[in-house]
Amino acid sequence: MLEYLRIRDLALIEDMELDFAPGLNALTGETGAGKSFILKALNFLIGDRLASDMVRPGKDKAHVEALFALPDGDMVLRRELTADTGRSRLFINDRLSSQDAVRDMRASLVVHTSQHGQQKLLQPAFQARLLDEFLNRPDLVAARDEALKGLREVAAQREELAARARSLEDRRDVLEFQQREIDKVAPEAGEEERLEERRRALRDVASAQEAQERALAVLRGEGGPGVAETLGLLERSLDGLARLGAAPGSSGDASGWSGDVAAISAFRQGLSDLERRLRRRPAPTASDSDDDLDVESIEKRLYELAQLRRKLRRTLDEIVDLRREIEENLSFLDACRLDLRTLEREEEALKERLCAVLAGLNPARREAAARLAQALEGELTGLGFSEHVRVAFEFTPYEPWPGCVEDRARLLWVPNPGQPPQPLDRIASGGELSRFLLAVVGLMARDEAATLIFDEVDSGVGGLTLNRVSDRLAALAERRQVILITHWPQLAARADRHFQVSKEVADNATFTLCRRLDGEDIRKELARMAGGGGQGEAMARELTS
Repeated sequence: MLEYLRIRDLALIEDMELDFAPGLNALTGETGAGKSFILKALNFLIGDRLASDMVRPGKDKAHVEALFALPDGDMVLRRELTADTGRSRLFINDRLSSQDAVRDMRASLVVHTSQHGQQKLLQPAFQARLLDEFLNRPDLVAARDEALKGLREVAAQREELAARARSLEDRRDVLEFQQREIDKVAPEAGEEERLEERRRALRDVASAQEAQERALAVLRGEGGPGVAETLGLLERSLDGLARLGAAPGSSGDASGWSGDVAAISAFRQGLSDLERRLRRRPAPTASDSDDDLDVESIEKRLYELAQLRRKLRRTLDEIVDLRREIEENLSFLDACRLDLRTLEREEEALKERLCAVLAGLNPARREAAARLAQALEGELTGLGFSEHVRVAFEFTPYEPWPGCVEDRARLLWVPNPGQPPQPLDRIASGGELSRFLLAVVGLMARDEAATLIFDEVDSGVGGLTLNRVSDRLAALAERRQVILITHWPQLAARADRHFQVSKEVADNATFTLCRRLDGEDIRKELARMAGGGGQGEAMARELTS
């Protein structure tokens, strides 16, 4: 039961509070005053969407808050709507929650019936759902839905597999050609980089070996006198000059040759040490590699890899990935037939299950249809229809899945004797649909805690029939909380609590207001609803006496 509702800064509502009674609550007021918008705010609280422009101009947020008294305790719902982003936040008992959570609870909180519900009542799919709700065999309906869902999922998987298999089968020759070309070369990821690094290393080694040999050749004098031999000859010649006393310069001082001889001797000794080190030094090798590839082999391998890249128009790493992809695709093609057979067997099992469920569901629906039709006839008679009114369900076989036959229900009625059964949309007037919807809601709303909301469901009803509708609403309100938006004083007079909704303008701003009426205020509102003047006053006195 909805005990309390507060709306702040939403559209024309600045701050509105409503305390609802357990029985019948009436909302009245002029057309356009904002009665239905109060229910729109309530629907926003329990899951509907509202645009950001619904926030009152000049405000950052709109707030809707409600207190529900439920069998397992009170629950407070609060939802905020921001003006700048249009995003909303929902709180259940002051804890942030998801919209899905409150949508799941919606049916246990309110049952909202409006003129839009009349249009739903005309839809065969909605009529079929009504029958399934009255069936009281949720296990059969759930088993039917589960089997059909499984069939559709398996069929989608099978079609996806078959479509992929067809696509790959068309490319099988290309895939196998690419696989053969790749396997001939058998590239590895990063192989080119490793080979080029190895080639650089081998070339560096060759260059070092060549430099070492050239240095030794120069020192040894291969093909002619070596450096050491030439320096020895120079040393001996200068030593002779020094012994003969030949002056190196114009001063006649012969001692200068001795210094030159000593310098050459030291240099020659250094060359001798250099030659020994060069001879003892091992020849440079690419010892950091564990393969025995030479430069020629590497060049050949790099050429093979380059040819493969040009042929497939991909990088080497992409070719390695392509090889793996091709292998997976060809393996898929090989395994696809087995997978398809498995899915076909699964589909056949689900089909047998669906057919078995429908074999029990179809007669159960027909039996429930007879009971629901009889119950609706009783409700309609109580709402002012002729005692000869008849309701029936027409069943048309169709296949929700090939080979499985299901009875599809459609609601027919005969409002007057002598007429053939007809669908509601062909013969029902607005007033008749209003009463029909009221009868359906009275039968189908089984959750005693949920609040019944009727938004001008009495449209098109008048005269003595209006009294029947009034009696029916009052009877519903004895065991259920009912919120009724109405323009009829006969209905509003039956309310346990009466609210008047009005629209006012102050300081160039428009406000929707709602106030609870008591005593004389109720009588004045009923008089207004009855047309005002003496006639309206007379009806108001009669209704409140």
